[in-house]
Amino acid sequence: MKATGLLLLCVMGASAQALEFTVGEKPRPPQATEKWLALQADGKVASSVPQAQTPKEREQSMQRWLDSYKYAIPDFYRWEKVNSSGQ
Repeated sequence: MKATGLLLLCVMGASAQALEFTVGEKPRPPQATEKWLALQADGKVASSVPQAQTPKEREQSMQRWLDSYKYAIPDFYRWEKVNSSGQ
């Protein structure tokens, strides 16, 4: 019963969002996202307290980054060579 109610709630929410725009109407630009990106780029609201990593944290983050190269790229991500003529 709870699953049915949750599913119904999700469907109603999705349909309400779909009705928000009419056909042919351009979607509004993501203003909140643009504002957050501008705040980050300006640096005017940045913390006055610098956030430094300890040597151990730095080493662990570097190791995570290096470990990410151990995994092979799956074949479905690989591209075959295609020329401009389509042959």
